Amino acid sequence: MLPEASQRRFGTGGEPLISDAESIEGPYVSTMIALSRQFNVTISSGIFEISHEKGKAFNTTVLTEPSGSVASYRKIHLYDAFGFEESAGVVSGPVDDSNLLVRSRGGLRVGVMTCFDLRFPEMAGALLRRGATAIAIGAAWVEGPLKDEQWMTLLRARAVETTSFVIAAAQPGPNYCGRSCIVHPNGTVLAQADKSGSCMITADLNDDELQEVRLRMPVEQGRRLR
Repeated sequence: MLPEASQRRFGTGGEPLISDAESIEGPYVSTMIALSRQFNVTISSGIFEISHEKGKAFNTTVLTEPSGSVASYRKIHLYDAFGFEESAGVVSGPVDDSNLLVRSRGGLRVGVMTCFDLRFPEMAGALLRRGATAIAIGAAWVEGPLKDEQWMTLLRARAVETTSFVIAAAQPGPNYCGRSCIVHPNGTVLAQADKSGSCMITADLNDDELQEVRLRMPVEQGRRLR
């Protein structure tokens, strides 16, 4: 997993993103497909994709496979907060089944979210109801007061409330909070990066452990409000 905006940085709030936007068939995704084939892995990464709206791009997460297949999710919740206006250069993805991405990977069912989506539990719930057992979140979580604490709290909350693994890849400081993280369905942090610098974190995600958590804590079966 790579973070949100791994094709190019967001830059300043007024910096146009559309100038570097690409199609899914463009050179960035082609490069990620080649890397997936070279290393025989699925890769999740964030691009700015050409959209239907003039002057704006989609903020898109792309999954590439060794087979050459590609799946994508266009970010739904845009970060218009703390003085940042993502919607000035980004158009929101559609809120329908065509844009809720869940794919089978390594014995898990992985649902995809992007950054600000993390603040909306209904998004994680929608992926859970579509069979997700892990939630993958690419992020550029902007630095600010209490943002580190909110990041970690929300990651653990999404894991516990959906009884799913949460895998979060985040842009590092100084502009962002860093702290890429992998969380167990019981809320335990399995691996965590620090705030700054490039690094890689890994963890073994065991479906048997996940099913044991869901057996002991049957949250979805007990849900009454949807």
